[in-house]
Amino acid sequence: MKNFEYYNPVRIVFGKGKIAELDRLIPENALVLVLTGGGSVKKNGVFDQVAMALKSRKWEEFSGIEANPDYDTCMKAVERIKQKKIDFVLAVGGGSVIDGAKFIVAAACYEGSDPWDIVTGKAKIKTALPFGSVLTLAATGSEMNAGSVISRRSMGAKLPFASEKVFPRFSILDPETTYSLPSHVSACGVVDALVHVLEQYLSHAIHAPLQDRQAEALLMTLMEEGPKVLEYPEDYNVRADIMWCATQALNGVIGCGVFQDWATHMIGHELTAAFGLAHGESLALVLPALLRVRKEHKRAKLEQYGRRVLGLEDSGDMAEAAIAATEAFFKKMGLGVRLSDYGIPNEAVFVVADILDRRGFRLGEDRAVDGPMVREILAKASAP
Repeated sequence: MKNFEYYNPVRIVFGKGKIAELDRLIPENALVLVLTGGGSVKKNGVFDQVAMALKSRKWEEFSGIEANPDYDTCMKAVERIKQKKIDFVLAVGGGSVIDGAKFIVAAACYEGSDPWDIVTGKAKIKTALPFGSVLTLAATGSEMNAGSVISRRSMGAKLPFASEKVFPRFSILDPETTYSLPSHVSACGVVDALVHVLEQYLSHAIHAPLQDRQAEALLMTLMEEGPKVLEYPEDYNVRADIMWCATQALNGVIGCGVFQDWATHMIGHELTAAFGLAHGESLALVLPALLRVRKEHKRAKLEQYGRRVLGLEDSGDMAEAAIAATEAFFKKMGLGVRLSDYGIPNEAVFVVADILDRRGFRLGEDRAVDGPMVREILAKASAP
């Protein structure tokens, strides 16, 4: 096991009816800015629950945070914060709204000339406004980590950043808030969570039996419960299981002391930026292809995954069988696994690889995934 340091200060408040706890969780006398997305929280009653919980508070709303939050939209929220002297932010939505909140609370305190430097890593976050979240989509794990992904559509960019200064103070997880999600959105969320686990699990084999079994428990639960959510969207137990799995998939615990990959995510980000795919869609396209290109490198963990999680028999090419079973799961969840499934031309192979080349990215747990290998990976994703 590698040396590690683990820190996570996020208070999780889980269960039905817990949005009413906001008055207790937000500091007294705080002037609150409520961040929301495209309006679904007003259709499904979540916003009304938030408004009721904040009825004795001073607060206002900023709406319109996009899926894959855009820098320019976030900067408008920063302007509002400075104009109104906001001192607490509440993100009400899925991972995109929470990711947007993380950038917003950092940018609101940034003293440099260009807040985009926060995202590119040129500037270190020294301080940020406090914020909390009400989660409405189980997927990204942003509700219990310090990471964020911000898009800048005017530049064709989508980049991650992380800082301990932007952990949420608390996150409310009420599974009932996810009942009204479209089935495809729910499916993408399950796939996103699953790939978060696999990015930390399918890497260099290392002696970390606890982390392996924690990851395997999450994988098995997501694969068992994922298809159920498409058939029974208002089953509280199914929604609760998926929500808690998605949170634990990326709160840092299973990544302690092990090698982590994240090449699938970085390639997927570029597909989203260039072609507008949903995040989960991009991951389902890239992961099987990446695993096939890196099969020998990852063989030991792929075979362990096949035996322990997928219940495959020890015969033939176990690693390939594990990849095929994962691909079949993505299809079962209704997601495409080839570029052609989304009408993306084969030229995407060169577009995405060239972008990553220009940025000088070397990806994977061993930094072996370079531009030529990205081309090879996406060529497999474009094959029939």
